[in-house]
Amino acid sequence: MTKGNNIVHQYFRKDFEEFKVLVKVNPIQFKGTEITIFPDRQMQMRDIDFDEQIFDELKEDGFVECNPLEFNLHLSGLV
Repeated sequence: MTKGNNIVHQYFRKDFEEFKVLVKVNPIQFKGTEITIFPDRQMQMRDIDFDEQIFDELKEDGFVECNPLEFNLHLSGLV
């Protein structure tokens, strides 16, 4: 088993008036995925490289920790 398989990702969300954003962060490699979800269930996804300040930046921007299940349900198109 490789080291990368043991990473526990952290998940965040923020609700805006017109959409919501879910973020998955790999706290070791500072890589992640952002999903933007619109009211019509359209979804945009992008992979992101973060820096070590990502957790402070997310908190400052009003993101809160969320359940990994919510992120993964949207990612798989089940919501």
